[in-house]
Amino acid sequence: MRKICFDHAGLSADQYIEELGEILGDALLRPTRIYVKTIVALLKKYKVKKVVKAMAHITGGGLVGNIPRVIGPDLDIVLQKKWPIPPIFPFLQNLGPVAEEEMYRVFNMGIGYVLVVAPSFTRSIMSHLRKMGEKPYFIGKIKRGDGSVKIA
Repeated sequence: MRKICFDHAGLSADQYIEELGEILGDALLRPTRIYVKTIVALLKKYKVKKVVKAMAHITGGGLVGNIPRVIGPDLDIVLQKKWPIPPIFPFLQNLGPVAEEEMYRVFNMGIGYVLVVAPSFTRSIMSHLRKMGEKPYFIGKIKRGDGSVKIA
């Protein structure tokens, strides 16, 4: 096995990091979750009512880059930071240092998939997702605007 070093920080990929609760390399190389089965089942449940208005898989480009792609340019996104952010993100932010706005622009901050839903169906959809073993979070609102993303 080849040892990967982060010379500037004095870290190595095989090093246990207390604040992460795991080996650094394991935290950095965790595979992307696949949401296909969950989303297909959810869409089947709401097929007639069509309450899911848009969806975004949060990959490269982070929350700030991916959500605007699925809504109109005359809408703003107001993210409310009320979900648990995995420890790898504050760790990387402090290591940089990286500004908080940049973290949301580059990383998913623990949100792998976003559903834009009719407000009156939010609770119903979240309940259905929980029954399927998911941990959904209400992360914000969409309102009329100029296409910007605000982090509250």
